[in-house]
Amino acid sequence: MIFPDYLKEFENDLIKYRLEYIKINAKPIEKEEVLTFTQSKFLGKPYLPIAVEHPKDKAGKPMILLAQLNFSEIPTLENYPEKGILQFFISGHEWEDMEDYKILYHPEIENHQTNFDFLTEELYSDSPVYCEHSLTFSKEEEYGGVQDFRFDYNFNGLDYWEFEEKLEEPQKKEIEKLFDNEGHKIGGYAYFTQGDPREYEVKAKNDVLLLQIDTDEEIMFGDSGVANFFINKDDLINQKFEKAYFTWDCC
Repeated sequence: MIFPDYLKEFENDLIKYRLEYIKINAKPIEKEEVLTFTQSKFLGKPYLPIAVEHPKDKAGKPMILLAQLNFSEIPTLENYPEKGILQFFISGHEWEDMEDYKILYHPEIENHQTNFDFLTEELYSDSPVYCEHSLTFSKEEEYGGVQDFRFDYNFNGLDYWEFEEKLEEPQKKEIEKLFDNEGHKIGGYAYFTQGDPREYEVKAKNDVLLLQIDTDEEIMFGDSGVANFFINKDDLINQKFEKAYFTWDCC
């Protein structure tokens, strides 16, 4: 990365905060477009092996697929799977309480279900994702996150907000793009509107970002909010994805 002039004096320090992540570009599908069961997607029909029951919420209703990640389509990222399909299901109506969700990981692709007639339109009426999206991926890097508790750097005695306040308006816009971490992503620094919940939980200090889904053209969590799934780093390495947890906040 080439740091702008006003950050040059901090370059050697900021490099220590470098993290790679996967940027997700989500595109609403066209009416005639049909994604396969195994493709990465937001919303849509899941890949589900014959022997696996479709997840249900606390009310006994089928959950909806919030996101599906096929790691064979995704650039490799340290500690994250190199293959297999990772899925994030939520209750279509009770997702806001952050308790009614399920995460499935399928390390191998096998014969799968094709009949999802039980996924009626009514189940999607309160979905934060309004339509099915196709996903493409690119590996990127970042050097800190203003909302992420792990980024505790100070700029000659100033915290990030104090330092930004002293910049000219064009520089403020530029530095926000460098450190705000918005958008859909896998790994890296997380973005929040109300602060990082891991900061106040001792057990969460080693938790990393598994998936972030941000407000977009056809996506809205509350009032321009963002959703995050976190997982303990060791659980990520050992692929214990059932231990990941869901949070979201909004303005």
